[in-house]
Amino acid sequence: MATHAATRNLSGLARALAQHGLMPESEAESLQNQAQAANITFVEQVLTSKRFTPNQVAVFGSRAFGVPLFDLSSYDFDQFQKEFFDAKMSQSRRVLPLAKRGNRLFVAVSDPANMQALEEVRFKTNLVVEPVVVEDDKLGQAIHKLVEASGATLKDAENLDDLEVDMQEGISVAQAEADAEIEDAPVVKYIQKILIDAISAGASDIHFEPYEKYFRIRYRIDGILSEIAQPPLAIKDKVASRIKVISRLDIAEKRVPQDGRMKLVLSKTKSIDFRVSTLPTLYGEKIVMRILDSSGVKLGIEALGYEPDQQQILLNAISRPYGMILVTGPTGSGKTVSLYTCINILNQPGINISTAEDPAEIQLPGVNQVNVNEKAGLTFASALRAFLRQDPDIVMVGEVRDLETADIAIKAAQTGHLVLSTLHTNDAPTTLTRLQNMGVAPFNIASSVILITAQRLGRKLCVHCKRPEDIPPEALLRAGFTEEDLDGSWQAYGPGGCDHCGGSGYKGRIGIYEVMPISDDMRLLIMRNGNALEIAELAQREGVRNLRQSALLKVKAGLMSLEEVEAVTNE
Repeated sequence: MATHAATRNLSGLARALAQHGLMPESEAESLQNQAQAANITFVEQVLTSKRFTPNQVAVFGSRAFGVPLFDLSSYDFDQFQKEFFDAKMSQSRRVLPLAKRGNRLFVAVSDPANMQALEEVRFKTNLVVEPVVVEDDKLGQAIHKLVEASGATLKDAENLDDLEVDMQEGISVAQAEADAEIEDAPVVKYIQKILIDAISAGASDIHFEPYEKYFRIRYRIDGILSEIAQPPLAIKDKVASRIKVISRLDIAEKRVPQDGRMKLVLSKTKSIDFRVSTLPTLYGEKIVMRILDSSGVKLGIEALGYEPDQQQILLNAISRPYGMILVTGPTGSGKTVSLYTCINILNQPGINISTAEDPAEIQLPGVNQVNVNEKAGLTFASALRAFLRQDPDIVMVGEVRDLETADIAIKAAQTGHLVLSTLHTNDAPTTLTRLQNMGVAPFNIASSVILITAQRLGRKLCVHCKRPEDIPPEALLRAGFTEEDLDGSWQAYGPGGCDHCGGSGYKGRIGIYEVMPISDDMRLLIMRNGNALEIAELAQREGVRNLRQSALLKVKAGLMSLEEVEAVTNE
């Protein structure tokens, strides 16, 4: 009797899978409950569990319910009838009206047993609904593209009634009530949608820029800024005030720069942090929001772009019990992600890790993170001193900016702690001379620093449209390739342009690294006050690849174009 009761509680597709012996009833019920909790369809939950492929689910649904099977990739979307397309309903119900014949409307579904969704389409269109089963992944992609093409993104700010997003960071009621205009519903929804679009586009920063005659919004995607909207100039102050409220900033203060942060809660399991910076300009406040997505840290060191030998050197260094590891490069070169990835590897129950950052960009459970607050007297140096009284194993300092911080960090590295930090220099050899210029004694540098990595981020070629390029040998030699490299065993590629990459030919970024371990010879050279040029020459002799040489390996592997390499590692 219990079995029949369980089966009765199952939805149509879940029950059919159980009855055909493809899934135990208990598992079907569990997946159904998980789907309800996550507010997704049963089919999406089944696919997430990797129990079946989209094709297997579609074929089974077609046979079990006697509904035609259709390959959505063969559908001509130029013939799509937009008058029956409701973006909100398609996204929430996972349905897509494809074609109308007479009074019949053919609707693509991944779950043919979802009668509620079909009934809703019938009610909205007043037509006889004929379902056709399609693969869920193709259906999701098609709906996403059509939603974007329909303009239900940035321009329709007033029609975003059901955006299920929560902005968090302790907004004071008094502050919110003080400026009732800020709660202007269209503006609130508009900002939410801008943030959602930025995340889905893979942007790293959002720029809100007021000028005399217009107000523009730009995204930085793969290191390149591009304009995505020009909202009415009249709303610039409302937008600024709304962002300041949710970022815990003073909305009355418009004369000085401010820094804050906020959290965008997308679902029960997914949230994105933003770092917010305001800057008073001639025509209002410019606001830049940095998207801090921790998913990059969790990808692991393999995804960052280190060559196998470089990766091994880095892993050997971070497994040392003490010493200093420095990660260098300009702003936006991925230093933070590299450091956090190392911290993530080292983050074990038996290890005490403390970090001082300005501010803590990515929150890691199990790591004691401290936000530097210079106004309150909490500097990098004072945080470091406090750490050393907290029985640490590993210490991370956001940036070595002055002699005091450098001095304490070096002493910590000399007294049995592993210290990780960043420095703004162009390459690894110049880092050593930069420390000397700060006032750190050469013997202290030689005895504490064990590894320096320099890095850049370069745009990856889109895998869907990259095309072979014929580059003259002279150009390849000028770029840094040797005669031995030009053996015809590899092919250089350049950017194409397709829908996947937005026509740019590039999709995503990859790290380029110079990983320089401090050898005994190098320590002797540092002690003799060797300059950056001498250190670089010694590093080359010891087999350390500079940034350009590492980048050329990416060209040989077909990951980057030569043009991008020359732009990123301009020597």
